[in-house]
Amino acid sequence: MHHPEDTNRRQLEQLAKDLRKMHKQLIDIQSKSFGEVGNPFEHLQLVTMHPDFAWLRVLSEFMVALDERLDDKEAIDDTAVAAFRQSVEGLIGPAQASQPEFRRKYLAALHDSPDTTMLHGNLRLTLGKLARAK
Repeated sequence: MHHPEDTNRRQLEQLAKDLRKMHKQLIDIQSKSFGEVGNPFEHLQLVTMHPDFAWLRVLSEFMVALDERLDDKEAIDDTAVAAFRQSVEGLIGPAQASQPEFRRKYLAALHDSPDTTMLHGNLRLTLGKLARAK
């Protein structure tokens, strides 16, 4: 028998997995438009410090918060799941944009990259399974 808490945790783990794939894709796209980045350490410095990558930090910070919640052994209720769903939908849609610059660049990436569009579709499927805010 499955407990709702187990389902909620599994769903948020899937969301985290899908977001990591999307995050990597968006970093790759931004890196290509930026140009030569040097070694992996220099690339990390760009991603974390350079203004061209600043729009991605909101997603990075959200992923950290999600991972921290998943590391917490406390039960995950429907309200917590709905809050994570609402936050992601504020970033990628369909909810009103919580971060307009992120949304604009995210939509541009969807428009320009079939791979990003596929990842977005998977992310939307995962979000569709999560509890909604009441």
